[in-house]
Amino acid sequence: MADINPNLRQSTTPPPDADPLVGSMLWEAPAAVRYLASAAMTAIATALAVGIDSRVTIPNLSLVFVVPVVLAAVGLGLGPSLCSAVLGALAYNFFLTEPRYTLVVDDPANVWAIALFFVVGLTVSGVAFTSRRRADKAALLRRQAAVLQDYSREVAAAKNVKTIISLTSQALAALFQVPVVLIFFMNGKVVSVDGVGGAEPREVEIASARSSLATGLVVSAGVYPALESRFDFWPVATTAGGPRAAIGVSFNPDERPSAPSTLVDIVARLLVLALDRQHFRDNRRHSAAN
Repeated sequence: MADINPNLRQSTTPPPDADPLVGSMLWEAPAAVRYLASAAMTAIATALAVGIDSRVTIPNLSLVFVVPVVLAAVGLGLGPSLCSAVLGALAYNFFLTEPRYTLVVDDPANVWAIALFFVVGLTVSGVAFTSRRRADKAALLRRQAAVLQDYSREVAAAKNVKTIISLTSQALAALFQVPVVLIFFMNGKVVSVDGVGGAEPREVEIASARSSLATGLVVSAGVYPALESRFDFWPVATTAGGPRAAIGVSFNPDERPSAPSTLVDIVARLLVLALDRQHFRDNRRHSAAN
């Protein structure tokens, strides 16, 4: 398996104008860690609010608890943000409303204040989380566009078929950040296998690739007839008379993109153009030599 081309690897990092919070996101951390971080931020906000309340009287002190809700929604995810909203409402009730250090509320006005804070927390949590997801999606699209741009430039400059195939595998791995494989067949037999990510295709996956070429359709992993396959396979319409190819991408079942075929089709068409041009060059050299 080939290593990822450094240029393509760099294209997967956020561009300079990307949201600066992208690099510090903790969404990939285990759920327990994210919820603990959310609780810790709420505890800090509680200590700050209690300290302020002991020295000065400030109206709407409950707004202090909105800060960890926003930070959790942006950096930790929707679940931890909702957790922070619930903990914030309970902490405000317990430490800052009379009678203190109990969840009982004597003043009906405080009941409404706590309920209003909770609603505000939920609303802010949802808005911040949605904004974060949109920013992440925009950053992902920019990274994918950069990968495709680099791939189209480098494959156009490639001097041989081996380089073209290697660049294609690297581009697909950079686009999806998962193992990929390119399998070429001639007369039903495998003549070339190139991939990135270390996942060598097994016999069942070779059969899935053949099935994709035979039907001209995408064969998805885990779906009949590819129940045991780790790769989704796309058929590639290569030059007539040349080897036939199948592109395999091994997605994590829990993180499968909604429409991967769009990107795979773009790469496949660039691959075919590059192979056709190289085939033309080789024929012209052969004719000149004769």
